[in-house]
Amino acid sequence: MTQAPEQEAPPVPEGHVRLTIDDRTVDAPKGELLIRTCERLGIVVPRFCDHPLLEPAGACRQCLVEVEMGGRPMPKPQASCTMTVADGMVVRTQVTSAVADKAQQGVMELLLINHPLDCPICDKGGECPLQNQAMSSGRAESRFHEHKRHFEKPLPISDEVLLDRERCVLCQRCTRFSDQIAGDPFIELLERGAHQQIGTEETAWGAGEEFQSYFSGNTIQICPVGALTSASYRFRSRPFDLVSTPGQCEHCASGCSTRRDWRRGGVTRVLAGEEPTVNEEWLCDKGRFAFRYPTSPQRVLQPMVREDGVLTPVPWVDALERAAALLAAARDGAGAPRTDEDGTEHGAKSGVGVLPGGRLTVEDAYAYAKFARVALRTNDVDQRARAHSDEELDFLAGHVAGVAPSHVSYAHLEAARTVLCVAFDPEEESPIVFLRLRKASRHGTRVVHVGSWTTPAVAKTGGHLLGAAPGEEAAALSDLPDDLAAALAAPGAVVLVGERAAEVPGLLTAVSELGARTGARIAWVPRRAGERGGVDAGALPTLLPGARRVDDAAAREAVAEVWGVPALPTTPGRDLTAILTAARDGELAGLVVGGVELADLPDPELARAALAEADVVISLEQVFSEATEHADVVLPVAPAVNRSGTYRNWEGRDRPFATTIDPGQGGSGRVGGTAAVTLPDCRVLDSLAVEMDVDLFTQTPQAAAAELAELGTVAVTPSTPATRPSTPAAPVGGSSVRLATWRQLIDGGALLAEENDLPGTARPARLRVAADTAERLGLVAGEPARIGEALDLVVELADLPADVVWAPSHVPVAGGVVTLAGLGLHHGGAVEVRGPAATTPATTPVVGNGGPQ
Repeated sequence: MTQAPEQEAPPVPEGHVRLTIDDRTVDAPKGELLIRTCERLGIVVPRFCDHPLLEPAGACRQCLVEVEMGGRPMPKPQASCTMTVADGMVVRTQVTSAVADKAQQGVMELLLINHPLDCPICDKGGECPLQNQAMSSGRAESRFHEHKRHFEKPLPISDEVLLDRERCVLCQRCTRFSDQIAGDPFIELLERGAHQQIGTEETAWGAGEEFQSYFSGNTIQICPVGALTSASYRFRSRPFDLVSTPGQCEHCASGCSTRRDWRRGGVTRVLAGEEPTVNEEWLCDKGRFAFRYPTSPQRVLQPMVREDGVLTPVPWVDALERAAALLAAARDGAGAPRTDEDGTEHGAKSGVGVLPGGRLTVEDAYAYAKFARVALRTNDVDQRARAHSDEELDFLAGHVAGVAPSHVSYAHLEAARTVLCVAFDPEEESPIVFLRLRKASRHGTRVVHVGSWTTPAVAKTGGHLLGAAPGEEAAALSDLPDDLAAALAAPGAVVLVGERAAEVPGLLTAVSELGARTGARIAWVPRRAGERGGVDAGALPTLLPGARRVDDAAAREAVAEVWGVPALPTTPGRDLTAILTAARDGELAGLVVGGVELADLPDPELARAALAEADVVISLEQVFSEATEHADVVLPVAPAVNRSGTYRNWEGRDRPFATTIDPGQGGSGRVGGTAAVTLPDCRVLDSLAVEMDVDLFTQTPQAAAAELAELGTVAVTPSTPATRPSTPAAPVGGSSVRLATWRQLIDGGALLAEENDLPGTARPARLRVAADTAERLGLVAGEPARIGEALDLVVELADLPADVVWAPSHVPVAGGVVTLAGLGLHHGGAVEVRGPAATTPATTPVVGNGGPQ
């Protein structure tokens, strides 16, 4: 009997090596870590320091395996998290090797010598890798009977992060994250030997720099033991008491995946979800810790109607009937004729403007866009509750509306050789974009920022600053250095432009021309989670859903056919400022206001005057605000945690989420012992339209999304906005200088109102100025200076141009927020700055040096 010939092994794929792991032959890419190859085979090697997004450290030694090279065993077990695969390597893990198993047990025994046995009270209990691996890779009984070491606990290394040093296994995950990913190397290893610990100089010796980072919460989540804990979660619950629901972050346009853990009708904590194509495994502190607003005492929990000047709770049916009647009368001009102060007579006010705000889901934005055109018969709808311009409308129509995520994505940022940031500070305005840019810069991408000074984001992404005085950014783009122009002309180059480019006349036109000149891909990155989706949903005065233009007759007919209406209004609508101006001047009779903070608007006083003058104000709100103070009817809408929907991030990528807590179960609060019922904006608008004898068919987010999908998106050819006249540079001299300003990430916004710990993560509000300018103005670093007439900020020196200062546009103070727009100050404009000699008390406290943040 002849023996069958052995089958010849297939050739090794190019770029791979062939090795044996636990008697199994495997091909692995060159350079792959052994522990990753084991994972692909389904072999779980215990580890603590290893993390796929961090550089190898080999700190904990828990992942020891036996290795043979060239038929000769290595003299002792090797750390599989630092060793790369090699051709002919033979590896035996704890599955097949008694030596590896004993080595892992020995390391575990060493780690547990000083680790406290306080699992029942540890916040990590129940989800602790150390617990799990002690059972799988540890000894059944301890041989250690001496006293364990003890430290003072907990030590607050920031307002949000607490440290229990005796639990630390020195895996260095937190120190590597801070240094490699966030670029905030404030946590470090201190001391040596048995006294080694993590912390900052401040926690160890009472002096030094506090751990201040927008990403500090990630160190808590990746800590494999209970050494780093959250101040907001500590001792609040246990993992087995929580219900976990996938979600999407509602705080910015990054589109981060999250996991919401909740119990008893309220969210207890928010963790980063694993989403390799978007936020990987990271989350900024705003997205992680700002989750209490749905249970705020300021929540609107019942419909309210103003009677005798006072808002009074009423049933939903009564509130909707009242709002519908008021809106119909305002739309049709049923009021009395009006007379100006000079005696000029006018007809009755008529028409209603719609201001949805920028925090909406795609479905809600679509409902506002449809409600305006069908129920109110107007194109006066604008979601942009911020600085804006007609130039921006042209830019959004030509470069943003209908653009697919394949145009520019997170992957493109990592692959690009050059990225240019214009009117965009990524760390402050889209933190996950910042993390990707920092990651790209560490691997060779040149990230260039057009701005006034070297911000932390500039420094942490390579330090490439293309200096431009405020208001002169467009000129800087028109006259780029030759090497930068050539780099942008290379394949894959990306230009990221922020929403505040609308503040600088001609800047968006310059960005568009730059893209046409170099071929670089252009992406628009707004701040708010709902703005990108609102563009596609038609929540703008010149755009219909699906990137269709209002002034295109064929586009109007196509939309009208799907909506089942005879025709749509033909006149392009007014933008937000024009809507407010018309309401203030008595031209518009009513306003429908979504989640708009008046302080965010370019002219808050205009907004207040418009709301006061309008005959009808209908507010769809989550919390009581300045808008609800003027409202005739307030209709409560559900926060993200109590509803489903879709955010569309800056890429154009849809980020759907399901309801976390059913509001019918009391998740949105209780009134008189009964669960309050709040609804998605799209459902409220649909019900309101029905009362006005119109069907929107947006009863649910799913219905709204289905109709928007039916409309589809038309093809858009990138176009350059019409040239806008530039504004003359603001005159400077004496105590007058030019102002550069933008928002910081944590700035006292409405969704942060209930967060007591998060403000400690905020960067201090400082007035930054060049040394020469400070000397000319008599300013002293570390001392307060008066900006404008009402705000004192501590001075900090920076590399700004001469006669230019920078201050944050929103400054949290005790009891609220001071905005520069509210003081009549804007980016590129002139501002008076005076030094310590200005002793007249300010109307707001000094901030930036121990003041309220």
